[in-house]
Amino acid sequence: MSAANQSPTGGIVLRIQPKDGRGYFVLPQAPEQAGYYVYGTPSGGQGQYAHPTLLSILFLVEREWEARDTRKFGVGNISLANGIPYPGHGTHKSGLEVDIRPLRKDGANCAVTRFMAEYDRDGTEKLIGLFMSLSAVELIYFNDLAIPHVRRASNHDDHFHVKLWVPKS
Repeated sequence: MSAANQSPTGGIVLRIQPKDGRGYFVLPQAPEQAGYYVYGTPSGGQGQYAHPTLLSILFLVEREWEARDTRKFGVGNISLANGIPYPGHGTHKSGLEVDIRPLRKDGANCAVTRFMAEYDRDGTEKLIGLFMSLSAVELIYFNDLAIPHVRRASNHDDHFHVKLWVPKS
């Protein structure tokens, strides 16, 4: 899918990502040749409104990851429009938090837990390391404590949760 398409009258029509009242855009959904895929609830990006810094971080990690690995990483819940409370989450209101799936050995773009044979600890550790190398990353919750720099949190066996810190403007 291209960012620009031909209109019926022959002109170019640019597709603009949905934007909420905070000015946060939805993470582009499955852009052509992206190094990530999307998942999460609700579907269609409705739960992926992101602060501009988070979008920049995701794009930066995506580019670095593509240079290191052929697999895509899964990007899940970020924030609902306007930061309304996210059912089932005490967080994900600021647009500065994102859920990322651990990597699978088979490269499939689907869920895996740290208890499954398909879970790739080494790949997941490299991906987490990319996030941790960025100064805006405040913490990562994930229950595989064999991976450096992660903190345990309930219900974080099938994804890791990245939280950013940005100065108040």
